[in-house]
Amino acid sequence: MDTLELQTQENIGGSKRVVAIHESSPSINESKHFDLDHDPQEEKPGWRKFLFFIGPGFLVSMAYVDPGNLETDLQAGANHGYELLWIIFIGLIFALITQSLAANLGVTTGKHLSELCKAEYPKYVTYSLWLLAEVAVIAADIPEVIGTAFALNILFHIPVWVGVLCTGMSTLLLLGLQKYGVRKLELVVSVLVFVMAACFLGELSYVKPPARDVLKGMFVPKLNGNSATGDAIALLGALVMPHNLFLHSALVLSRKIPKSERGINDACRFFLIESGFALFVAFLINVAVISVSGAVCSGENLSRERIESCNDLTLNSASFLLKLPIVSIIGGSSGAGWLIIIASMILSFELPFALIPLLKFSSSTTKMGPYKNSIYIIVISWILGLGIIAINIYYLSTDFVGWLIHNSLSKVGNVFIGILVFPLMAVYIVAVFYLMFRKDTIDTFKEPEKYDPNAQIHMEDGSLNRDHGDHIPYKKELVDIPLPE
Repeated sequence: MDTLELQTQENIGGSKRVVAIHESSPSINESKHFDLDHDPQEEKPGWRKFLFFIGPGFLVSMAYVDPGNLETDLQAGANHGYELLWIIFIGLIFALITQSLAANLGVTTGKHLSELCKAEYPKYVTYSLWLLAEVAVIAADIPEVIGTAFALNILFHIPVWVGVLCTGMSTLLLLGLQKYGVRKLELVVSVLVFVMAACFLGELSYVKPPARDVLKGMFVPKLNGNSATGDAIALLGALVMPHNLFLHSALVLSRKIPKSERGINDACRFFLIESGFALFVAFLINVAVISVSGAVCSGENLSRERIESCNDLTLNSASFLLKLPIVSIIGGSSGAGWLIIIASMILSFELPFALIPLLKFSSSTTKMGPYKNSIYIIVISWILGLGIIAINIYYLSTDFVGWLIHNSLSKVGNVFIGILVFPLMAVYIVAVFYLMFRKDTIDTFKEPEKYDPNAQIHMEDGSLNRDHGDHIPYKKELVDIPLPE
């Protein structure tokens, strides 16, 4: 359709005149150069769009600074100084990869990891994964409840059982914040993470460990001493938690993300940046804990009592490390310390049942379509993932065999325990291989809608291009008006 457009034109002398310009509407062929994924609603400044995605990364970062991490950090620093900081560095890089994969899975599919497991696996596998997830939630809660109770006991001399009740009430209060929106809960947790970082970095500035040794330990791998391998495995196993993968894939669904190629790509990029920043803060906290422990326990002229404490440093005996009156650390009885260790071992044991589905789904065309992992990410993530799984299995099996050999039970008792545990270990290994080699069969990927700015013209001309979708702007109040007969 030809149109006449009136345009004001200014000549060199400064006079103005109105001219008619011949212009035709764009043809179907000419419309190909338009960006079919472009949505005017997505045109916002980059920093404003980024602020919209801040929050989920800080919620999941809490799992990287829990009492299980703190205990392994303290032991590594006391036993090896700064030599195992490179384990924290590698572990947090892998954590960033896995957390970003979980976020991408949720953004692209519109479903979280547990929903995809339910859609993909048979019922008996689904229920097994559900039971394991419930156990993981309980195991993850135990250190937090115990840790908070003993921290309240140290700070305010509150009885431990009262501290447990207070912790339960505070949990309910935090969950109640979701009534006012998940952003409120994310804000509170983010503030707590930064307060924790400020406390430990303040302690680090008080102790003043040598910067050269800290940097050397962070970038130069070493495993000196008989217990170095065990401490390194414990550090690595305490970093990546199975419940975090389910959680992150669900938290990203709290954001309304445009179902277009550009919207999905922007969301994945912003969640990656946000997770990287949150995990960097968690990394600084872990580095500070190891450095403080290493600096205090490797100092000169240590008292005999201090040397004994450093030789068997746990959360039970770590309060002497902290010098600042704004600062405290979790402590407690040896029984509570063992309970924290057992909870961490349970989480390590269950890691493959969340990590393997995540790695497979995020690399699957049937789940992610064109947004699946690149070949480089597939290779790197599987190498690191299988490495951590192998480390956890080795660590748990050798610990059990060592306990079986050196415990004080009778031979009959050891035989019965072996008869019970070794078949369970075989079932565990078979289940891991089943998840690894089972072929995905369910196609859950849906093509994102594409916005075509010329769709209205195509419709009016009777030549709607369905290859580009049928997203056509219209006014709702005019939809029901009948056409003339």
